[in-house]
Amino acid sequence: MAEKNYRAELVGVFGDPVDGNPTGVVEEAGFAAAGLNWRYLTCRVPVEKLADAMKGMRAMDMKGINLTMPHKVAVLEYLDELSEAARIIGAVNTVAVRDGRLIGENTDGKGFVRSLKDADIPLEGKVVAILGAGGAAKAIGVECALEGAKKLHIINRNVARGEELAETIRKHTAAEAEFHPWQGTAEIPADADILINATCVGLHPDVDKFPDVRYDQIRPGMPVCDVVFNPAMPVFLQKAEAQGAKVLTGLGMLVNQAALNFEIWTGVKAPREVMMEALKREFED
Repeated sequence: MAEKNYRAELVGVFGDPVDGNPTGVVEEAGFAAAGLNWRYLTCRVPVEKLADAMKGMRAMDMKGINLTMPHKVAVLEYLDELSEAARIIGAVNTVAVRDGRLIGENTDGKGFVRSLKDADIPLEGKVVAILGAGGAAKAIGVECALEGAKKLHIINRNVARGEELAETIRKHTAAEAEFHPWQGTAEIPADADILINATCVGLHPDVDKFPDVRYDQIRPGMPVCDVVFNPAMPVFLQKAEAQGAKVLTGLGMLVNQAALNFEIWTGVKAPREVMMEALKREFED
């Protein structure tokens, strides 16, 4: 009888909460399609247990992990190296193990940029308006700038956080960046080529909520994007589509993040179509 190897390679996500995180379903669909004996563990890790979890990751010879809230910044002290984007953003959502070293990457913005490319929406020389200045907005803003966006408008209610993001972009990239306080109904800058909702407004279960902006200022054909993935067509995108916008859902960003994680960990091209179908099935009514 030939010797068999039953050991699976392990990856996963650390966060709190994580019960509603669908990444494991998407990654495992990709592993199965690629014929890889890999498993994705969805692990609830409270703030005070992160150090123990990182030690456990090494002890279990895991090949990598994702980090979700509240660990994206706290994990930095346990890493050996950061990518350029992760260093600028100051947060990590993906860790890969290379020769025993923990390498931090941020695929939030990269997944978004890839979804733009998939939709034939160029960034080179464009002006991008971003609603929000939190973790997703920062990752997206930095990656858009690194991909050649000419200028970014940051629209946010928290003045300090919005100004900080604009300054980060100006300091670390070649793009211009301008902060606009979000007071009442936000104006959409007249020179904006692309509009992005990088807030969680409209995410399940608050499906009736939407960002308070001047939807009448959205031009026909203007690319309008949302990081919200559940529901796939939040009210924000419905309102933008009614103005004739070219809308891009959060599903593309989410599956492209998963595909990038897959490729970083395994070195194998991700079966993105299979992974997208798995994600869509998760949100079917």
